[in-house]
Amino acid sequence: MRIFDFAILACWLSCGSALFAGPVAERDGWIVMPTDMPFETLVTAVKTATKANGMGVVTEAGPTAMAASRGITIPGNRVIGVFNNDFAVNVLATSTAAMIEAPIRFYVTESPDGTSTLSYKTPSHVFAPYADEGGEDLSDLAAMLDQRFAAIADAAVMSSH
Repeated sequence: MRIFDFAILACWLSCGSALFAGPVAERDGWIVMPTDMPFETLVTAVKTATKANGMGVVTEAGPTAMAASRGITIPGNRVIGVFNNDFAVNVLATSTAAMIEAPIRFYVTESPDGTSTLSYKTPSHVFAPYADEGGEDLSDLAAMLDQRFAAIADAAVMSSH
């Protein structure tokens, strides 16, 4: 490794604040919901709301624990993949390619002040690239998923109120 590269890496590893890039920003097709909830509370609330709304947690991933095991402290960060078999079968009936987008993900991020944010891409945004292939049936499924994901998100962020 070149000395310059080593110096950059050492600086990056020693600057804890540099490991926080900032909050998730509003962007096209995303819903961003800041909360006053602690990170783990919001993660649990998303999982509970998912089940209550007839969906399942299919995947879950986040770098926080693994980074900690390496001696690196980063804010809580969890991606929660949500879907169910009924939607999977129906999406496949419209577009085989569209299924690569399942599960659709919720993203829970922790802020330096201990609060957290719930973000997600709307299903209609996620499935938009497959509209020509999936047609109106896929658009209708995406709209139903938009409602379901909004209900999950609303229930999760309201669970502390």
